Amino acid sequence: MAVLSAGILLYRRRGESLELLLIHPGGPYWARKDRGAWSVPKGQVEEGEDPRACALRELGEELGPAVEIDRATMVDLGSVRQRGGKTVHCWAAAGEFDPAKLESETFTIEWPPRSGQQAEFPEVDRAEWFSPEQARRKIIHAQVPLIERALKL
Repeated sequence: MAVLSAGILLYRRRGESLELLLIHPGGPYWARKDRGAWSVPKGQVEEGEDPRACALRELGEELGPAVEIDRATMVDLGSVRQRGGKTVHCWAAAGEFDPAKLESETFTIEWPPRSGQQAEFPEVDRAEWFSPEQARRKIIHAQVPLIERALKL
């Protein structure tokens, strides 16, 4: 069965400029990747879970309690399908977040591979505000349409 994730593309205005918040995945596999590695904050929708509720939950899990969101501004951006088969459903919403206050949940994997040792890593190691042009270059290619849809609003 295909995996469904739900997320939120946060945006804010700085004068005449629009900024979009993206996250960089934590862990050793992503440590040296930048262009095409960033994402909207998102996570897997559990069976029977409302995707919008999942998106809000994941926003807090990936960024921490310092994230502020105006739920009244949430607009459905629809879905995209990523190369690995995962479908990402996303909403755009006005919000505020200071990347210096990032408090991501963690995960544990065997690292280094085949070592028998377990290591803990943050789900998200960085969050950053980008201009739409920068965001298009940084985000996973399959998620670019989410940015395009948000800019049309």
